[in-house]
Amino acid sequence: MIKRCLFCLAILLSALVFGCARIRPPSNVRPVERMLVTTGYCRCSQCCSWHRNWFMQPVNDVTGRRKKVGETASGTMARYGTIAADTSRYPFGTILYIDGYGYGRVEDRGGSVKGDHIDLYFSSHGRARSWGKRTKPVKIWLVKRKR
Repeated sequence: MIKRCLFCLAILLSALVFGCARIRPPSNVRPVERMLVTTGYCRCSQCCSWHRNWFMQPVNDVTGRRKKVGETASGTMARYGTIAADTSRYPFGTILYIDGYGYGRVEDRGGSVKGDHIDLYFSSHGRARSWGKRTKPVKIWLVKRKR
């Protein structure tokens, strides 16, 4: 029983560590540091504005269209390191480093995420809520916008 718990803990820790290990800033670009408001979110209906229709299929609250739970606005699946931001300010692919969270990449948008506010993805609603709302210094590596 103890061995099984340790094995599960090792898998969980490796997923957290290696999930962000793939996100690294470009070495030839200097980061910009700004104070940003950070909040947490998960893939639940409360955080992502969706509900189930009569056929028990997840649909968007605003448009009513079917939704794939966990899919971001950029088309990737949300995981630790996924960040929702105002894409007019921080386009998809922008790398950020948040103290206490680690590296992340902008891959999503949020309905209430405007300006210098970002949403950090967590695997559970409890973890997202425990992050709360924090103003943190964030290092930002902006990507070049495609025209």
